[in-house]
Amino acid sequence: MDTLQKSALGLESTPSISLEVQLSPSTDSQQTIFSHPQPLPLSHSLINAPLIQQNKQEKQPQTSSVTEEIDFEAYTDIELQRLQTELERKMHFYEAENIMFESYLCRVTPQGKEDDKGDANGSVRTGGAGTNIDNSDSQDRGKDTRREKKKKNEKAKEADRPLLLTSEQKSEIATRELEELRDEIQHQQEEWGKVMDNYKAEIEEVEIRVSEIKKAMYEFRRDIVQQAVNQRTGKVMAERVIRYFEDKIRGKDATIEKVRLKNVTLKVQKNKLHLQLKQKEEMGEVLHAIDFDQLQIENKQYLQKIDERNSELLKLKMTAGKTVQILNYYRKKLQMLSSESTRLRSEIEQRQDLLGKLNSEAQVVDNDRRKSERLNGWILKQLDDYKVPDVMDYVLVKASQHDLNKKLKGWERKVEIAAMQVQRMRKIWQQMSIEAEGNRQARKFESSRKHQSLQPLELPKIGMYN
Repeated sequence: MDTLQKSALGLESTPSISLEVQLSPSTDSQQTIFSHPQPLPLSHSLINAPLIQQNKQEKQPQTSSVTEEIDFEAYTDIELQRLQTELERKMHFYEAENIMFESYLCRVTPQGKEDDKGDANGSVRTGGAGTNIDNSDSQDRGKDTRREKKKKNEKAKEADRPLLLTSEQKSEIATRELEELRDEIQHQQEEWGKVMDNYKAEIEEVEIRVSEIKKAMYEFRRDIVQQAVNQRTGKVMAERVIRYFEDKIRGKDATIEKVRLKNVTLKVQKNKLHLQLKQKEEMGEVLHAIDFDQLQIENKQYLQKIDERNSELLKLKMTAGKTVQILNYYRKKLQMLSSESTRLRSEIEQRQDLLGKLNSEAQVVDNDRRKSERLNGWILKQLDDYKVPDVMDYVLVKASQHDLNKKLKGWERKVEIAAMQVQRMRKIWQQMSIEAEGNRQARKFESSRKHQSLQPLELPKIGMYN
């Protein structure tokens, strides 16, 4: 399939030509001479199997003529390898082209399928064998024989030029084959899509069944295995198990009844639709193939409109997404600006408070300035009214001040000496006062003793104790 596509693409881009490859000994590159054949005076509808078979049968002598025209002894091994690679590439190209023509021939004329296969296999085998024979025989032949054969081949070509397909005809054949391959691929995709859908449906059904079985196992373990165990024997009670399965069977019966009723309803709807179809057939309102085609065309138109609406909806969604992004951007920007505005407002308030403080300080400074100005004016006035004394008066005053300072120091020293004398006299006076007080106390004590000794002694009365 890939080979046919590649060959079809190559045929669409390259014209139908017969190739004659000539290699000169002086150069390594190949010189290709293109000879355009005479186009067939046929329309597209007149392309038939014999023409294609003739085109395929004429390819083998062209290949052999190409190999016969090459002087293999005049080239190196690298040049021969390049030539071999080029010939193999062309051979693969012609094989792919033959396969495409065989496919087209089998599709157009199925009765020539076996003959066409045999001709194609023979041409391929003969072409490959001819190349090997020419490569092996060219080493033993001389230059003269090659020149004679070359002249004979040129005369034969001029006398009997083959009729080949034009590039437009080959392109049309390749286009048809590509369309057939696309249709076949699409058909296979549809079939395998149906198979995959069936498998998916079966897998979903199996998964649903598995989930139901797991749920039933969980409920059985929860209700029977764990809670229906007899504490005395340690075994599951049979009554609970039987009751559990009876409940399950009743649930299945209810489900079957629901499905049966649904089936009956669907059958009734089916019968109604059959009756409506029969009535339409009797009334002549039966839908023909043209009507179905018209419905398909309308369906395609509606599907196209739906696709357009979906594309418009997608564009609107993209526009809405972009709008939401822009809105989010502007919201973030608004939040940033709001925070910036709040910060600026607080800063303005702080600046206003600072401005008020500065104004009050400015008023205080202004008051101080005014006071200073008044004081300065008063001082200037005093300076204007101040009269400086004479120098001799100042000297005499300073001399008298010096004398007075000396006298003051002398009197201060005398005062210190007098203060010290006063302190000494106070101490002496205190000692004398203490001694005088002691003498006075002693005299007072002696006078009191003398007075006590002069008083009579009183004896106690004896009769008062009786």
